[in-house]
Amino acid sequence: MAGVGATWYTWLEQGRDVRASLDVLEAISRALRLTPAERTHLVLLGRGEEPPPCKSAERVSATVRRLIENLGPNPAYVIGRRWDYLAWNRAASAVFGDFAALPRAARNHVWVHFMDAARREMLPDWERSARLVVAKFRADSARHIGDPEFEQLIGTLRRSSPEFCQAWKRHEVARSGEGRKEIRHPQVGTLRFEHAVFHPTDSPEQRLILYSPLADEDTPAKLARLLEH
Repeated sequence: MAGVGATWYTWLEQGRDVRASLDVLEAISRALRLTPAERTHLVLLGRGEEPPPCKSAERVSATVRRLIENLGPNPAYVIGRRWDYLAWNRAASAVFGDFAALPRAARNHVWVHFMDAARREMLPDWERSARLVVAKFRADSARHIGDPEFEQLIGTLRRSSPEFCQAWKRHEVARSGEGRKEIRHPQVGTLRFEHAVFHPTDSPEQRLILYSPLADEDTPAKLARLLEH
């Protein structure tokens, strides 16, 4: 079923000094119907390295969806490996705009950052933020060199946004983490948050971004007004 010779497969199981190719190990994984955790373990044993993620449609687990929906006035959303928006709560839509109203092809954090005029107006430090977004996205895209989905997004952004093209040419990289963000909301004015990034254990390439309103500001009261509607 895996297209592997019985003798060579026996050597592999016996732990002899052979190094299987990733394609062979993937074929064995499929033939044995391994779970994602078992597949990872097989490749680690066979090659001493983490396997690339399985290419499949990204899904946010029901548990994570319920989690962000129950966060109340704390805006939260989940982005995928290519930074596509996968899930969000009502507070996030109230602050950043209706994610569901975006065309599916434009439902991407990097795309919105550079191509959505309303999002740009909301960020008083847009230039610094944009440069940091590109640096973080470049660091992630390095794990997917040659992936046509990444190449298509990057190519379209370079053709569509001079600012993205300029930032991309800097070859800067950065990591996601904690910080503070100020938002100029068109209805209630300035909102200030602390934010942090979390990776679900079962989907490590996904990011849960959570915004917590600063308690010593009037942001909680403004959020409450937004969520009344």
